[in-house]
Amino acid sequence: MVFALDRIEVCTKAGFPDAKGNKIRENLEEDLGIKLERVRTIKAFSIASQFSIKELEKISSQVFTDPITQDCSVNQPLAERFDFDFILEIAFRPGVTDNEARTAIESIESFTGKKLNGKIHTSTVYLFSGNLSLEDIERIARESLANGLIETWKIWSANEWRSASAGKKVLFLEEKQEKPSLQVKEFDLNKDKRELERMSQRMCLALTPKELIALREHLCTPSVLAERKKLGLSENPTDAELECFAQTQSEHCKHKVFRARIKYYEEGKEFRVEGLLKTFIAGATKKVREKLGKKDFCVSVFDDNAGVIKFDENYNIAFKVETHNSPSALDPYGGALTGIVGVNRDILGTGLGAEPIFNTDVLCFGLPFMKKESVPKGVLHPKRVFKGVRKGIEDGGNQIGIPTVNGSIFFDKSFTVRPLVYCGTAGIMPAMVAGNPSHEKRALPRDKIVMVGGRIGKDGIHGATFSSTKLSESSPTSAVQIGAPIVQKRMQDFLLEARDLGLINSITDNGAGGLSSSVGEMALQSNGALLHLEKAPLKYPGLQPWEILLSEAQERMTLAVSPAKIKEFLELAEKRGVKATVLGEFNDSGKFHVKYAGKTVLFLDLEFLHNGLLAMELEAEFSPEPELPEKIGELDYGLELKKALADLNVCSREWVVRQYDHEVQGTSAVKPLMGEENSGPSDAAVVKPLPDSWKGIVVSNGINPRASNDAYHMAANAVDEAIR
Repeated sequence: MVFALDRIEVCTKAGFPDAKGNKIRENLEEDLGIKLERVRTIKAFSIASQFSIKELEKISSQVFTDPITQDCSVNQPLAERFDFDFILEIAFRPGVTDNEARTAIESIESFTGKKLNGKIHTSTVYLFSGNLSLEDIERIARESLANGLIETWKIWSANEWRSASAGKKVLFLEEKQEKPSLQVKEFDLNKDKRELERMSQRMCLALTPKELIALREHLCTPSVLAERKKLGLSENPTDAELECFAQTQSEHCKHKVFRARIKYYEEGKEFRVEGLLKTFIAGATKKVREKLGKKDFCVSVFDDNAGVIKFDENYNIAFKVETHNSPSALDPYGGALTGIVGVNRDILGTGLGAEPIFNTDVLCFGLPFMKKESVPKGVLHPKRVFKGVRKGIEDGGNQIGIPTVNGSIFFDKSFTVRPLVYCGTAGIMPAMVAGNPSHEKRALPRDKIVMVGGRIGKDGIHGATFSSTKLSESSPTSAVQIGAPIVQKRMQDFLLEARDLGLINSITDNGAGGLSSSVGEMALQSNGALLHLEKAPLKYPGLQPWEILLSEAQERMTLAVSPAKIKEFLELAEKRGVKATVLGEFNDSGKFHVKYAGKTVLFLDLEFLHNGLLAMELEAEFSPEPELPEKIGELDYGLELKKALADLNVCSREWVVRQYDHEVQGTSAVKPLMGEENSGPSDAAVVKPLPDSWKGIVVSNGINPRASNDAYHMAANAVDEAIR
């Protein structure tokens, strides 16, 4: 069915201040040195639908518009009502997730009671007034308002726009709908090491030649090859197998450096370290637990999406932190937003599911006042990264209804290319659920593989392998995701309800690697899985099987549901407005088997997929830093104090802290700011998660990258803050 394209526009009335436009004007002068008389903003919704103009006028005035402060129009550009010198329109590229469009569709359907059969694209129109050139507007688009990775834009001068015909006054995105032929490619790994290395780089696999050779040798094993031939496969891996293997073995998922065997030299002596994780992290935790004895409060450690500790006799606390550095370097807002909602999902996917109760963030950026010419080519300016990350964390966490109660910011030139975006979430869960310990989960043979939440698109492909490599101008744009916090909130509430009804056997998130990682990891619990990709709900047609398998769009979870409870689970999902789809079944075959429309696209031994590679072998040597001579002389202590207070890593963070919501849920007992005027930083935040209990959770942080070779003191600093 083909629909005419109509356009609804909404803007602030002429007599009211345009707050967004005024903020943009201030930022452009501060960040780019471009002075403007005025900036106006207009929100546009391009709608391909079955509605008449009269119906659209009613929708625009009653759904999209605040009649007191805003004006709206249908197929009549609001820009005609204003004077301006240049007009700029920015929209998402075709295929990129558009959350406003999704919300608009739901709002229209709720208002009209009709199913919207067409599509909606949103865009933002900016009207600039001032002594400007075309080069100024192009710079504004490129360096401030748009991200070319995920957005496109069009610029007109006032004269060009006014003289253009109606159809040329807008940015029209024609989304190609032709279906590419579905195909499963095979890759010959019988190449020399140099060719394998080039292939890995070209395909963003983040695999070494040694790892690719191990895969080749495994698939050529006679018993393995015989099974593959029965299914129409050869000794060459398919694209789905190669991508799945790369995702599973990526640094992001496998932590290969932390698990590596290290030959370590210090003062002429050689030491062997059997993995940093095993020796110093898990090892230290084990020693502490042994010392605690009966007072041990750990419930589950190094075994799930998050660690779990006892809160009281009836509840446990789950806590998880992870980085989202590389995506935030490419798209600061989207990268940080998906970082925080991603770690929220890790909490939701711990045990049988925990409810997120607070967020904490540690952020490191390059110097925000560095000159533009000092920023490497292809790298966003640190100030833009800082602002985008801050906003992304706010929208990602606070829109779901989770308070941001703690965090820190650090500036240093070493973070110019890749920032540190360290996101953390804590959650609370009943100690027992439906008669079982809530921290225990297990997918059983015959359990249904169920995907809930958003649909699958091209965004988020190669997220795991991309995050395991160095950033470059050739970094894949598909790795950047656009999270949907509202969709995730609805999914979260549904899953916690399903948990309490005892409908879930196991759950994990569709994080880095999408279904490849979630089903591939959960299959270890039952020792096998059969997945049917053609059943997966898609955002748009044309995805190849390996793309459906690897895409990691944020607001999705994978579950194991008993056949006896699947009907009740799906009925509850429909009742709560959450998309839930059965994609296959867990089994005990020892294989991860993936099909598309009856054709096998992946068939791998689970044991080899997860444990088939030997640990990395690394060497390290300690070199003590030379002692610096003391500088003794007369000091102007007043001047030195002012310098210290003006330092970016000493000055007040109050203006940043107040942009976050630390009161939502009403559980913040000690806030991020305190003192007589609530303007000084707290040593730590205290959260009271249960309304009928005065027991609380204390959270703090410590960071000093300039002393990163002394991690002990960084950790001790965080503990000291919490104790105080």
